[in-house]
Amino acid sequence: MIDLHYWPTPNGHKITLFLEETGLPYTIHPVNISAGDQFKPDFLKIAPNNRMPAIVDHDPPGGGAPVSVFESGAILLYLAEKTGQFLPKDVRGRYQVLQWLFWQMGGLGPMAGQNHHFVQYAPEKIPYAMERYVKETNRLYGVLNRRLEGRDFIDDEGYSIADMAAYPWIVPHERQQQKLEDFPNLKRWFEAIKARPATERAYEKGKQVNTTPTVNENSRSVLFGQTAANVKA
Repeated sequence: MIDLHYWPTPNGHKITLFLEETGLPYTIHPVNISAGDQFKPDFLKIAPNNRMPAIVDHDPPGGGAPVSVFESGAILLYLAEKTGQFLPKDVRGRYQVLQWLFWQMGGLGPMAGQNHHFVQYAPEKIPYAMERYVKETNRLYGVLNRRLEGRDFIDDEGYSIADMAAYPWIVPHERQQQKLEDFPNLKRWFEAIKARPATERAYEKGKQVNTTPTVNENSRSVLFGQTAANVKA
């Protein structure tokens, strides 16, 4: 059994996408990031960066004590290695997937996240910041669109953890001021993943956990106003 510490954000959805695809048994433990659950001492023992998602695997490969993993990319890699699914075993295929997983973790996610912040949530509109992140999001969409030319998925061998990492960050494309019609290969890929039964189940799980906006007037200081003083083991 896997305990999934989760809130329905793009990074949270990555993990439910994988778990629903594989059928691994798991239990969701909501981490209400709007209320500050990510700073609770018990959660910080699992996720010292005070960010969800995080998992605790009570049946790790090789047995022994439970294994905890934080950071969504690391979790996807752990689960892929645990199950032997959605990550090629040959060196070329494996690193083809891993480089695109790291591309998402280091590029698409952070840049789209800053796009969300300055376009949607910042208390004052800063034109330079808004333009900077909207344009960089657009560039990254173009990179992915080019990669998907002539391919059904990011990896040549098929659906992988690279797709699971990227897809949830494309879901809010309208909020990011992007038009999928401008990226035909990406749009085709997006619609194919959206139609997968596991994707539908994963996003339905998210709706069951939370149906209200994550960011509101009460949660702004919790989400955007923290310092090292808030990280307590």
